[in-house]
Amino acid sequence: MLAVVSALAAGVGAVWVAGPALAAGPTATFVKTSDWGSGWEGKYTVTNGGATALSSWAVAFSLPSGSSVSSFWDADMTRSGQRFTFRNKSWNGSLAPGASVSFGFIGTGAGSPSDCTLNGAACGGGTPPTTPPPTTPPPTTPPPTTPPPTTPPPNPNDGLPKHFLTGYWHNFDNPAVELRLRDVPNEYDLIAVAFAEATSTPGQVTFGIDPGLSASLGGYTNAQFKADVATLHQRGKKVIISIGGETGRVQVNDSASATALANSLYSIIQEYGFDGVDIDLENGLNPTYMAQAMRTLRSRIGASLIITMAPQTIDMQNPTVSYFKLALDIRDILTVVHTQFYNSGSMLGCDQMQAYSQGSVNFMTALACIQLEAGLRPDQVALGLPAGPGAAGGGIVAPAMVNQALSCLARATNCGSFRPPRTYPGIRGAMTWSINWDVSNGNNFARTVKPHLATLP
Repeated sequence: MLAVVSALAAGVGAVWVAGPALAAGPTATFVKTSDWGSGWEGKYTVTNGGATALSSWAVAFSLPSGSSVSSFWDADMTRSGQRFTFRNKSWNGSLAPGASVSFGFIGTGAGSPSDCTLNGAACGGGTPPTTPPPTTPPPTTPPPTTPPPTTPPPNPNDGLPKHFLTGYWHNFDNPAVELRLRDVPNEYDLIAVAFAEATSTPGQVTFGIDPGLSASLGGYTNAQFKADVATLHQRGKKVIISIGGETGRVQVNDSASATALANSLYSIIQEYGFDGVDIDLENGLNPTYMAQAMRTLRSRIGASLIITMAPQTIDMQNPTVSYFKLALDIRDILTVVHTQFYNSGSMLGCDQMQAYSQGSVNFMTALACIQLEAGLRPDQVALGLPAGPGAAGGGIVAPAMVNQALSCLARATNCGSFRPPRTYPGIRGAMTWSINWDVSNGNNFARTVKPHLATLP
């Protein structure tokens, strides 16, 4: 974008949780954290309830015919038919007595793990099964008493609607309308303040009202801004601080700079009352150390911390690099990814069949499909678009086209020639660069897209 947003959040390895020592020996506990009908997210927690340390672990289970695993994290996987085995990474195999570690995966089809073993023994403790597991449930198995949910639940801690609208607020002067924070239109659920600035210390950021903006508004102080954050909270809104932007130079390339970023963000969040952080680095991203910073920040603030990303479209093409890797690595603490579907040219979609041109429904749906099929939950995916003339160099679309793309992804209606392989009713919503540009253009984006979000399943 033009003073744009590209973001990230961070991730590290598995989360270690100290717990009481148990007498039952090592166990592996499964929970289905999300279920959207055609797929689901699963999580196993391996706990060492014995008296001696574990040096490694391997969890194996069966899935019924028609079910599979499309992606996984914090473990290595092998497969033999419908039998799946997950083994520890080099850094999370050792478990002291009472400690636990988790790994996760995305399952496809309607099914759940069965006949689980941990290091050859039953996952609940005891002895392994003496007969091979059946490939399909026996006919006498009673059906479930309730159908699985059709959409994955949103993060219960983020305090945001199931489908919500995000906008960026300018802490600088440009040709768009300048606004005090309290004057943000009510349609916006999440407001990202752009931007915190880098200091001379690698990784460290600082924030305060831009002097030029203050002058344009007739005198706007940090104290007034803090009061405006509180006012938006009273209206039920969330406000986060964004780092980066088109000219941002925040560099997080080692452990020391990751610590500096986490510490400075924590101070800014505490001082101004922000609800979280948006990562918008357009000039290089190290997923490993940004992940460290985000996990450190999350450990200090807790599960209510909102973490968003707004990567450029090119950054979400390959799940093994850059922002995409970061998003997958930290999906357990990530709120949403607002990919910028603009200033991009033409790109391949998830069908890998043809290049789709920006500024079209096909472009938005085919590229969002990459994220949805590569492991992000639907409630972690949103569409980022410009708010009309002046906001971007290319990819500007009528807000009604954003609604078309959301309907296509959520319920397979109003699609273009590209049709996603399945529906994603939990698709989280939309983002625009920016609130200021939207106000400059008559609030057309917010007034068109926000009501449509309420119609999604």
